[in-house]
Amino acid sequence: MAGGMTDLSFPTDFLWGAAGAGHQIEGDNSTSDTWYAELVSPSVFSEPSGKACDSWNRWREDIGLVVAMGLTSYRFSVEWARIEPAEGTYDEAALDRYEAMVDECVAQGLAPVVTFSHFTAPHWFAMRGSWLDPEAPTLFARYCDQVMARFGDRIAYAVTLNEPNLPHVLSWLNLPDFVRQVERATLEAASEKAGVAAYRLGNVVLPEELDAMEDGLTAGHLAGKAAIKARRPDLPVGFSLAIMDDVVDGDDPTVRDGKRAECYQRWLELARGDDFLGVQNYERVPYDAHGQVSPPEGTPVNQMGTAIEPLSLAGAVRYAHESTGVPILVTEHGISVDDDSLRASFIEPSLVGLHDVMAEGVPVLGYLHWTLLDNFEWVFGYAHHLGLHEVDRETFERTPKPSAGVYADLVKRYRS
Repeated sequence: MAGGMTDLSFPTDFLWGAAGAGHQIEGDNSTSDTWYAELVSPSVFSEPSGKACDSWNRWREDIGLVVAMGLTSYRFSVEWARIEPAEGTYDEAALDRYEAMVDECVAQGLAPVVTFSHFTAPHWFAMRGSWLDPEAPTLFARYCDQVMARFGDRIAYAVTLNEPNLPHVLSWLNLPDFVRQVERATLEAASEKAGVAAYRLGNVVLPEELDAMEDGLTAGHLAGKAAIKARRPDLPVGFSLAIMDDVVDGDDPTVRDGKRAECYQRWLELARGDDFLGVQNYERVPYDAHGQVSPPEGTPVNQMGTAIEPLSLAGAVRYAHESTGVPILVTEHGISVDDDSLRASFIEPSLVGLHDVMAEGVPVLGYLHWTLLDNFEWVFGYAHHLGLHEVDRETFERTPKPSAGVYADLVKRYRS
């Protein structure tokens, strides 16, 4: 149990937190692109998000859960679709609501880590082609400025974009052909329903548009960062990256290195100009000369089918820092499993590995576990469970899982 970590020392200003995202927990995000795509037919989303975890109304309770675990940080996203539901029109009540969240975090001693775009965008933005629209970076920067003007003086870290490389990473998974077909059909159905030539989402991307979408996201990050820095030059700004711990099985690194070049290189080079890089890791994936190597039969696996490997976090963080030279903030790390005992036993060795990397000299700013609540996991709907708390799908009652207590106990030891 956690007693083995008593002697480990983390910096006193190290952030211990939990992470979540607006669309996945708030519910009724009806002016967003994802909500629209969930309701077309066919849809790649297995079910609509609906009320999600009702966090739009229960946000104060959620912050209380973070406080109850003795954590020092809460990462959440502001929903562009709520703040700017129509192009050029800003919802003051939505800004008030997010400002209240920031103020509650500060009042409770939590550092607010705010994500400006966690995949979702306004419906009107998707109608314009999303990040394929040449005006997208300017539109995103204008929105970032509105957020900063309201409460940017009180946030601790700004994350412009969440996992802009995820569609490229997913293109490397051994998904059945019908998944790609449904993705295309979803975008076609949404385009037809909206009456536009190309309705596009940031996290459902056609293979032939991957590079162009990432071009737009790259420009979006730079424009958003500039807008944020214009309001507050001292605020640390970065983005988060989906990084698997890609390892070589055998002695031929060709496939592994090819994946790294395709999925990460652009973004790691971009991050060199930022204040930090957010690393989001969930798995280790081995590659031999022919491709991905499946886990041996009988190996415990997560709901994505990859082996449960706590040391994947250390590998991803080490690689990210070696490639960028900037400080690392673990903005997401967790495990998708129904059996919470697997999660409870997963956290400690993951943090031991992270501590080892820090002992090597890698600057790590904090660890934010994904996720606070079992929530809407995009195309998987509510079937995948990564939360430290269970949420009743009818009453929305939150119930701590044993893993929440394990994480809280570990943090208490490290902070003492």
